[in-house]
Amino acid sequence: MTVLEMRDVVKEYRLRNGLRTTPLRAVDKVSFELQPGRTIALVGQSGSGKSTIAKLLMQLERPTFGAILVNGEPMRYRGAGAAAYRKAVQMVFQDPFASLNPYHTIGHHLARPVRLHHPDFNGAQVNERVLDLLRRVRLEPVEEFARRKPHELSGGQRQRVAIARALAPEPAILVADEPVSMLDVSIRLGVLNLLATLQREENLGVLYITHDLATARHFSDEIMVLLRGEVVEHGPADDVILHPQHEYTQLLAQAAPAPERRLTELGVVPHR
Repeated sequence: MTVLEMRDVVKEYRLRNGLRTTPLRAVDKVSFELQPGRTIALVGQSGSGKSTIAKLLMQLERPTFGAILVNGEPMRYRGAGAAAYRKAVQMVFQDPFASLNPYHTIGHHLARPVRLHHPDFNGAQVNERVLDLLRRVRLEPVEEFARRKPHELSGGQRQRVAIARALAPEPAILVADEPVSMLDVSIRLGVLNLLATLQREENLGVLYITHDLATARHFSDEIMVLLRGEVVEHGPADDVILHPQHEYTQLLAQAAPAPERRLTELGVVPHR
């Protein structure tokens, strides 16, 4: 079953130059299907259209042409259909420091979406769901973390809270827009491993937006390469990285850090 589908989606902006306007296509006929329990990585340089696709999926922008479907149903912007769509598609933002209100506790941040999507819950049920969300993102002891405020957490812990908040509505799809780019290198792997574990345990479809080909290869089932808003290559992660067909993908692969390749060029044989 396909949980998310984009069909020939186009997003155009109008650029004004004096009295004249010219169209700019940020997304150009993008199509893909995402299945439950799988991850598609969307890679490309800055300005390639990755974040515009995320905005379209989160209804922050509307497509100029094309269709977006969740569980076979077209995207709705009003009424019950819109509420169902927003529950099914949740986002993990890039900046864990700006995505949490510094004046409220972690428990407050998680309780709000629980109350919104489960209006029949009483106070005890909301509290239990908050603690369960913290357990799912490996923030324990859960009671202590629920009482803390964002400034009392590290960047990696804040991003785990953001992931927990995205899980609160019980979504089918997570859109992760550069979720580790603002974290220390030493804690990035832990957050990516958490996302991979949740994908398997919750049977989530994950759209992983990144410019890092190394993480795209190891944490994704498929990779789509964007260039000026157009998908120039799409296939299994290993095939795209190890056997790139498009010239742009080849340039991206060559630009990715490869310590062993550099050692070989210097005449050093890495230890195995």
